[in-house]
Amino acid sequence: MFEIFRTTPSSVPRPYGCGRFDQDGVEIHFLLTDYIDMKNELPDPVALSRVIAHLHRTSMSPTGEFGFFATTCHGKVPQRVTWERSWTSFYRNLLQAAIRKDFEANGPWPALEKVAPIILNKVVPRLLGALESGGRSIKPALIHGDLWEGNIAVRRGSGDILLIDAAAYYAHSEMEIGMWRCERHAIHDPKFTNAYLQQMPKDEPVEEWDDRNRLYCVKMNIVHSAHHRNAKERQTCVLLGYRHL
Repeated sequence: MFEIFRTTPSSVPRPYGCGRFDQDGVEIHFLLTDYIDMKNELPDPVALSRVIAHLHRTSMSPTGEFGFFATTCHGKVPQRVTWERSWTSFYRNLLQAAIRKDFEANGPWPALEKVAPIILNKVVPRLLGALESGGRSIKPALIHGDLWEGNIAVRRGSGDILLIDAAAYYAHSEMEIGMWRCERHAIHDPKFTNAYLQQMPKDEPVEEWDDRNRLYCVKMNIVHSAHHRNAKERQTCVLLGYRHL
């Protein structure tokens, strides 16, 4: 939240501090920000896309690489965000770490164990490597990292859009909307993706955008599975995503 506020102050509640304390032997973490009087409604797709695109366009990685300077958490799952020059290598490690967390939470899953090496060692290099070959390159952009409707606030009165509960790191900007492919979210409505793509056009190769979006969604579903033991996404969304790639 602090890094997003530093980059685009109008897009998040002002953060004041964070820390941890012990309560009855349990370690509690907290973040103190401005109070926002929010409306319980979906944001306007065009207005939201402008907020996100502004963050993606104006942010600058302090190292020029993909990653983050501290471990961030997607929900309660720590993310592997060690700095790397290659987005292909970074995403492979990010996804591999998420898969390990799923195994820890849910136990063995032979189908995933069989297909994961194919995705990590063949599909990821093929799809994401194309972004960084043939003279192409992508800029590391600061992303929210967990951008579903529950982490988007619409301020009562002004209608301003604010992003909350971030899992931020510097990534390929298209990673941000991999979450929007997940059918469990209201933001799955195509009007949100279409509005974003009006602000941030698809990267080359354009014809592989849908496959990249599906691949990015797989990470989101794996993390969801790690949060919810025996969630249906483990048997449906995750494997469905793999089978299409």
